[in-house]
Amino acid sequence: MRIPILKLHDYLLISVQVDLDDQTALQFQEDVLNKIHQEGSRGVVIDLTSVDMIDSFIAKVLGDVVDMSNLMGARVVLTGIQPAVAITLIDMGIVLEEVPTALDLEQGLDRLQQELEG
Repeated sequence: MRIPILKLHDYLLISVQVDLDDQTALQFQEDVLNKIHQEGSRGVVIDLTSVDMIDSFIAKVLGDVVDMSNLMGARVVLTGIQPAVAITLIDMGIVLEEVPTALDLEQGLDRLQQELEG
């Protein structure tokens, strides 16, 4: 299953609406990087509002997507992290260092614009 990636001006908007299994997460990683390259995107908002659970592999993939996107010149903002996901990440000792976050997609877009425009 592929996760839809929408383009809005220089940004990519991604709302993860499915539970991420390992294969879907790896496909998602590849799709995001290819779309950044194709569109020349400067920023990505990944909305996780519908994600109720996360494991260490999925957290690593998300962290890798952020790092790889930054290497390609696109800033990433994560939005909609549910309480259970935040608790799981902290319990597992996974820290997404220097990853901008926001409560929802609207705030995520504002945050991304602040990140890119200073």
